[in-house]
Amino acid sequence: MALPPSNSTPTNPKSAERLAAQQDVFLREVDDALRQDQMEGFFTRYGKPLIAAIVLALVAFGGWLYWNHRQNQQRDADAEAYVQAIDSMKSGNLDAAKGKLEAIAKGSGGKGSAASAKLMLAGIAAEQKRLPDAVKLYDEVANDAKAPQPLRDLAAVRGVAANFDGMKPEDVVARLKPYAAPGNPWFGVAGEMVGMAYIKMNKQDQAGPLFAAIAKDEQVESGLRSRARQLAAVLGVDAIDDVVDERGEPLGKTQASAQPAPVAGE
Repeated sequence: MALPPSNSTPTNPKSAERLAAQQDVFLREVDDALRQDQMEGFFTRYGKPLIAAIVLALVAFGGWLYWNHRQNQQRDADAEAYVQAIDSMKSGNLDAAKGKLEAIAKGSGGKGSAASAKLMLAGIAAEQKRLPDAVKLYDEVANDAKAPQPLRDLAAVRGVAANFDGMKPEDVVARLKPYAAPGNPWFGVAGEMVGMAYIKMNKQDQAGPLFAAIAKDEQVESGLRSRARQLAAVLGVDAIDDVVDERGEPLGKTQASAQPAPVAGE
């Protein structure tokens, strides 16, 4: 911003410099006053909403910090309760373990903690011959969409295992068939129960190949594979190429392993 020339502008250089400095100071004062007026207008119009937003943000941040602190405390308490529950179970004091786990199952330490506690409670119920309670807890975990999927799968398989004799074979197949497939971590356990359900349904033509597949799967536990070999053989399905003994073990491999290793030079 420049002022128009004036007829009274001094011709003396020093006077001109002094006048220019005075004009510069005046312009800065006007500019500062204008900015102050703009700021006052802004705060008059938006000050209260802005302060309210800042306060709400601080309150929300403080609430999150408190919640996070409480969650960490709860997780630490749950971990300690788990250790105590396991110690009680090892010593045979199932009721004491149950008391510790029930608090975790009802707590707010996270879906994973609650689901794990329910699984242990279900195991205790089964040990104490309270089958309906065990099945109910397994079903709660299996049907909990917020629980970790591995725990839901574990609950589904264990629930059927606990209540296998009380279930219709059709229901066993419907519940476990997704798990009774090669490559699934529960293939061996679930497949064995599905195979037994097929036998109850007089579907030996489906049970035999399933047991044979279990017997050939090297990812399945050896004892379960051995049972599957025997069942497949009884149902007329070759689970292996070798002849098996009464335990379902291949005779060729057994004999080969029993022979001493050849000595070099013989």
